[in-house]
Amino acid sequence: MARLNVVDPAAATGDVKEIFDGPLKGKHLNIFKGMGNSAAALNFYLNGSGALGKASLSAKEQEVVQLVFAQGNNCDYCQAAHTHIGKNAGLTEDQTIAARTNGDLGDTKLTAIRTFASALHEKRGFVSDDDIAAFKGAGYDDGAIAEVVAVSALATYTNYFNHVNETEVDLPIPQSV
Repeated sequence: MARLNVVDPAAATGDVKEIFDGPLKGKHLNIFKGMGNSAAALNFYLNGSGALGKASLSAKEQEVVQLVFAQGNNCDYCQAAHTHIGKNAGLTEDQTIAARTNGDLGDTKLTAIRTFASALHEKRGFVSDDDIAAFKGAGYDDGAIAEVVAVSALATYTNYFNHVNETEVDLPIPQSV
C-alpha cells in the first residue's frame, strides 16, 4: 500500500491536473499518481525522460540501463515497468532477464551497455579506465557515456521514489531471476 497520497488524476488540480490531462493523459500509472503530490516531481520525471527521448542511445539501449538499475536497486515497480517498456522497445523476454542478471543479451552492443551500466551502478559512478575503454571498444562514444549516466540518474530517481512510496505495481510482474 502506498505511503504517500495517491492522487486521483480526475480530482487533481492546478499544475498537476494540467500534467495528468496533458503529457500523462492515458498514462495514469501508480508511480505518477504518487508523484502527483508535486508538480515539480512530475515535471522532473517528464523533463528527464523527454530529454532522453532525443538521445543518441536507442530506446532499447536505454531500457537495458533502466533494467540494470531497477534490478540493482531492488525496485520491483521499475523491474515490471521497464520489462514491459523494454519489450515494447524491441527487447526479447530473454534480453530483459539478461539485462537484470548481468547476462549476455545476444547482441554485442547491448551486452556492452549492460556491462557498462552494471559497472556504473556497482561502482557508484567510479568506473575505471578499463570500463570506459571496453564500452568505447564496442562502438560507443563519449556522448553515449554521458547518456548512460543520465539514464541512470532518471532510473535512480524512479527507483528511490518507488522505495519511499512503496508504489503498488500495476503492470505485469516480470519473471523472477
